[in-house]
Amino acid sequence: EKVTLKRASARPIPATRRPEGPQPLGYDLLRLENQLCFALYAATRAMTRTYRDYLEPMGLTYPQYLVLMVLWETDGVTVSQIGNRLRLDSGTLTPLLKRLEGMGLVTRERSLIDGREVGIRLSSQGLDLKDLALDARLSVACRLGMTEGQILDLRSDLMDLVNQLDGASTARQVD
Repeated sequence: EKVTLKRASARPIPATRRPEGPQPLGYDLLRLENQLCFALYAATRAMTRTYRDYLEPMGLTYPQYLVLMVLWETDGVTVSQIGNRLRLDSGTLTPLLKRLEGMGLVTRERSLIDGREVGIRLSSQGLDLKDLALDARLSVACRLGMTEGQILDLRSDLMDLVNQLDGASTARQVD
């Protein structure tokens, strides 16, 4: 009996054992140490864990911190504007905003003009966390051992990568 595995393309692939010994040229690309995706995944986990040490005393999670950063930059924006900045959908963002509201850090107000829009504003408590957040950011930068210029360059490269991948996803969906 032949067992088949399916790829996203739904083309069956025969399930076979690979022979022992040297692998054909190209399989080195599948080695974990050659994976950009794994390096980014591990770096993201390490960065989030590092921030957690500074955010826990403030009672914040990393995603909540990101929302507050958007609001410290521009207060009084809509849920969709926050979602666009953070690349999050409203299904992810709404519960997060409700928690921040429950903590007394933000207020949510439905638009009188368009009831579907919800505006988000910082409370005085939310604004008060800004100085602690700056201390956290500076501490993380110290742990990185990078200059601000190096951090900004790396961030720029990573955002270029994100935009490239998002553009590729959009282009594939249109085809």
